[in-house]
Order: sequence, then structure tokens, then C-alpha cells
Amino acid sequence: MPEWEVAPLGDLVEPTRGISYGIVQPGSPVPDGVPIVRVSDVRNGRIAVGDPLRVAESIEAAYARTRLRGGELLLTLVGTVGETAVVPPALAGWNTARAVAVIPVRGEIGAYWVQIALRSPVVQELIGSRLNTTVQATLNLRDVAELPIVLPPPRERDAIARVLRPLDDKIELNRRMNETLDAIARALFKSWFIDFEPVRAKAEGRDTGLPKPIADLFPNRLVDSELGEIPEGWDVATVAALANVVGGSTPSTANPAFWQDGQHYWATPKDLSTLSTPVLLNTERKITDAGVAQISSGLLPPGTVLLSSRAPIGYLAIAQIPVAINQGFIALIPSRGVSNLFLLLWAEWAHDEIVSRANGSTFLEISKANFRPIPIARPPTPIFAAFDKFVGPLFARVVSNERQCCTLTGLRDSLLPKLVSGELRLNIAV
Repeated sequence: MPEWEVAPLGDLVEPTRGISYGIVQPGSPVPDGVPIVRVSDVRNGRIAVGDPLRVAESIEAAYARTRLRGGELLLTLVGTVGETAVVPPALAGWNTARAVAVIPVRGEIGAYWVQIALRSPVVQELIGSRLNTTVQATLNLRDVAELPIVLPPPRERDAIARVLRPLDDKIELNRRMNETLDAIARALFKSWFIDFEPVRAKAEGRDTGLPKPIADLFPNRLVDSELGEIPEGWDVATVAALANVVGGSTPSTANPAFWQDGQHYWATPKDLSTLSTPVLLNTERKITDAGVAQISSGLLPPGTVLLSSRAPIGYLAIAQIPVAINQGFIALIPSRGVSNLFLLLWAEWAHDEIVSRANGSTFLEISKANFRPIPIARPPTPIFAAFDKFVGPLFARVVSNERQCCTLTGLRDSLLPKLVSGELRLNIAV
């Protein structure tokens, strides 16, 4: 690429703003304060905006230099270093946390091009080499400013962006669609199993809004129980009555017979930490038949609900593949007639209850012995079936979208380094 330039990132930003990081001490959250972007909000090339941390206006006012206008590039500096996202116009007026760098790229370069360049394996490897890992992985702003950004001629930059942007846009569209589908499923779960809305509607003579065959499954009164009021005909059961609760382990990593040329998926909580939807399609590591034999729970079937049981408690997914797990999980294999989607959404809703039963001096962990007795209001089996009839197709679409995202991401990630390095050149009309 003889005519391509390379410039340090610091030379490509608006000179009046520069590269900077956000609010160092946000103080206590303020419900009506200024929303800020945290490291955990920047993932997979986008910014999660559903539940932002908000800080007092008086605190945010001291950080006008990182107040977002829209169009800046964000780069995570601590923990999961190297995640990037371009700020959409809708986030103008937001700010960022200390661990997120705000990079106001000059307009003629464009934040999206710099994001492309930062995703290249060469730059990602360089970022990894510059990290300070004394306490946790940290990248300082001086090293950010020195990151090399390749600069093809403008027309070639535009052509490369036109190849990659549709892939990013489709991935983003699928993930937004999944968020909507997840929200619908959560709302239905809450209505049926937490608020008992169909029962309350019938008790008050109101229309349930459900088809008659479904509405007829619900009683018209609530009765007292150890969990408070529950629908008549339901009972209080333990988690252990609704699912086979099992854990996992880690075969010796010093024994290549357990790992070399492994063909079975083996999950750790890290595999769930990066999921944008609760769908497990792949794992970072695989193990052999001999490795599976070392794990008492063996290979868990597709449809198993996985819950991380420590560091942290609460990552959730439904496995779409046969998978073995390490000791950082509690796995729920639904009993006959029990909906795994119910178990997934219940575990999300019951997070605080689950954490309250955890213990540990170094980090909290919920043991299987403490998890199994957690009580649940159990509906009759036909209601589980009706719930699956409503939510199952939504979740199937989520899985399909996520599979497509994985395919598109793989295509993008294979094209990107070839395009950015000049190994693959586009035919640009004069």
C-alpha cells in the first residue's frame, strides 16, 4: 500500500477538544441526573442506553470537555479495554465515566473509519501490549494518542466503509430487534408470573386480553401462601422441583488428553459475559471425550439454562449446543413440562433473592445447596405450555438473529484486516 499513510490517532482529532476521559468521581446516582456511558455500556460496537448511570448536574458541569455532541468515538480504557462505539446523535448531552475515552475525530477522517482501524488485529495487538495490568487492564491516554491509524486515500476509505458498514448496520438491527423481543418476553413473564394480571383481571371482571382458551387456564382468585398471594390452584415449589440443578468442573489443564483437539463445547462464565442476548452458540474452549468424563454433569443438552454462580452471579443464557461447564455455573435442566424460558426469566427476576443466599469471603458464590431450596410459585403444566406457545417463537427469532449476527461478524472480521492492510484492494471506478 505505497500511497497509504499512517498517522497517530492524536493527530486525527479536533485540536480544540483533544482526547480525554470522563467523570472521575461520579458520586451517588441521581435519578434525574445527567446520563453517562460506562465501560459496561460499550460492547460489540454499540452503546447500551437502557439503564444508564446518572450523575448530578453539578458534578457533570466540571467535565464539559467530554460532554457528548454526537459523532465522537468512544474507547474503553479499563477492564474490557479496546471496545469502541460511535456516539449516535440521540446521546448528545450525555457524558462518560473515567474509564471511557472520548475521541472527537476530525470530520474529514470520520469516527467510523477510526473505529474500523482500531478493530484491526495489528492495532488490537498493540493495545494489548500497552496495557498496565498491575490491578486491572488499563490503557492510558498517551498510548491512545500514539495508536497508528492507517489512512488510505479518501475514496478508498469510503469504499472500504461501504463494504463494512452494511454488515455493522445489519448486526446492529438484529441486536435491536432482539432487545425488543426480549422486552416482550419479560413483560409477559412479569404479567403472568409476578403480577398475576390475568387472575386479577378475571377477579375484577375485566377482559384479560388473552385468547379465551388461554384465559380459561387462569383462576379468578388469589390465595395466601408462604410467598404471599398466588393464584388459586398454583403451589409453592422449590427450584429443585422444577429443574435438575447441576454444576461443573475444570479438568486438569496440565493434561493435554483433556483439551488437545477437543470437540465438545466447554463453557465458563466468561463465555456468557460478552453475550448481547441470552443465547449460547459457541465457547472459547473445547474439551475431549476424556475431558467430559472428568465432569460429573457431563454434556448438558441444548435448552439447558446456565447461570453464573460467582464472580459475578447472574450471567444467564440458554445453551443452543450440547455443552459441558466449569465450576462457575449452576445449570438448570428443566423437568418434564417445565418451560426453560420460564426458568431463564425467573432467574433474571429473582437475581436479588439468589444473591442474598450467596456467601464467600473473597467473592460471593451461590452454591447448589443454597440454590435448590429457593421457592417459586409453580403454575399448572398447561400454563407453562401456553407461555412457551407465546414466547417460544419470539425466542426462536432471537436465536436466529443471533446466529446471523455471528455469521455477519465472522465475515466482517475476516474482511476487515485484509481491507485495512491493503491485502485486499477494492476496484474503485475513476
